[in-house]
Amino acid sequence: MPMVHEFGIMLTDPKSGETYNEYEPEKYGCVVVHDEIVECFGDSVLRDLPCFWCSVDRPEKGLAYCGITLIPPSSLPTLLEAAGESETLQKLLEKAIAENRFVIHYGL
Repeated sequence: MPMVHEFGIMLTDPKSGETYNEYEPEKYGCVVVHDEIVECFGDSVLRDLPCFWCSVDRPEKGLAYCGITLIPPSSLPTLLEAAGESETLQKLLEKAIAENRFVIHYGL
C-alpha cells in the first residue's frame, strides 16, 4: 500500500478548545498526495510552516508528518508554492486561499 498524505478544506474555522484527532477525509473532501511528493516540499513546509497540530491551541512549525495538521490561510501561499508536483493539491490550495479557509492535513 502506498504511503500517502491527505489534504482537505475545512468548511468552518477551528476554534479554541476543539481537537481534531479523528480521521475524517470524506468530511473535508481530501485529495491524496503521495509521500514522495510531500518529501520534496522542503524545509519551509516540513519544518518551518506556521501551523497547528490537532488544535489551534497547539501552534507548531511544519506539518505533523504522521499526524493531523491544521494549516491557517496565512500559511497556504507557502504551501502552494511548494506543491508544484501535485496539480490536485495546487487546485485545492488555490480554492482554500480564494475562500480564506483552513486546510487540514492527515499525515502518514
